[in-house]
Amino acid sequence: MISLNDYLYDGNTVLKILHCYSRDLERVCEQTGNGVDGVHADFLSGMANLLEHNDFLTSQSQRIREFYRLMANKYPYLAFTFRGRIKSLIRAEEKFNGYVVEDASDVYEREHRFPDPEEIRSFVERFRDLIAYRIVISMPKCHLKPGEDPEEVELNYLYEIANMLPPFMQERGFTPEASGLAQKEHSPLLDPALYPYYRDYIVNGRGTGYRSLHISFFDNLSQTYLELQLRTKAMDDFAEIGEANHSFYEMQQNEERARRAPVPEGACVYFDEAYQRGLLLQGIDFSKVDVNLFRAFDRYRINDGCGLLQGRLILPYEHLSRFQNDLID
Repeated sequence: MISLNDYLYDGNTVLKILHCYSRDLERVCEQTGNGVDGVHADFLSGMANLLEHNDFLTSQSQRIREFYRLMANKYPYLAFTFRGRIKSLIRAEEKFNGYVVEDASDVYEREHRFPDPEEIRSFVERFRDLIAYRIVISMPKCHLKPGEDPEEVELNYLYEIANMLPPFMQERGFTPEASGLAQKEHSPLLDPALYPYYRDYIVNGRGTGYRSLHISFFDNLSQTYLELQLRTKAMDDFAEIGEANHSFYEMQQNEERARRAPVPEGACVYFDEAYQRGLLLQGIDFSKVDVNLFRAFDRYRINDGCGLLQGRLILPYEHLSRFQNDLID
């Protein structure tokens, strides 16, 4: 079995790792007939194309910037940021193998069989966030009217923006994707026509306390998927530096991926390999990793300039509310 870990210590670039890993998976697929290795290779090749031929990102970010400009004109007193990133190679590899483990387990438990490679391919096609953007809003206290609840004010703005976003994006070549989730509750602030598209983790909160609105789009011009997240500053703080921050989320994911029941060892080759690849990723000693533009002293002190672990920033826009530091009557 080959894994991403085999390519992290030779001083290569992320792109060379992607090309070598996908090429070797194709070779193993031909030798062993393990079709899931072929699905894996195609996934990595797609990510390499995304990084290597990324001219479309200029067009995509320009169209999304138009929404930023609309917000700046419509909400002059609101502060907000737009951020975009391409998912890191390690996180993408973790997620791919996690899907294989999760879906093979579900099918085995439900139907006492394992999905074939094309079924695995259809499961992995749920992967919509290789490219993701985030809008975070905040209403400065100096702009609140007496007696206004800042959380309520920001929540009203957040859903108002969420209602404007899909039709705006559709006019610019993006198609909203159905979420596929049967959510129990819907906010009265969200347009009912948009219920099928938003994953509303505000009224349907997660156990960690994480809150956010998520929606996925297909960019018809570049033929790529992207995810857009909308949060208030308080939600973003909780997700980034609070109890729902990514390190805690990854720890929870790692614990879930380390549980292999109900599949017995040796029952399915591709399940065993995906499971082992996930465990190997958890055990990386980042201080020994040698990837171009990556430097780490340990798991917590990391300078990742290549998108190996922390992703690549592609869209930094900030709008500070007008007169934020002035006294307003």
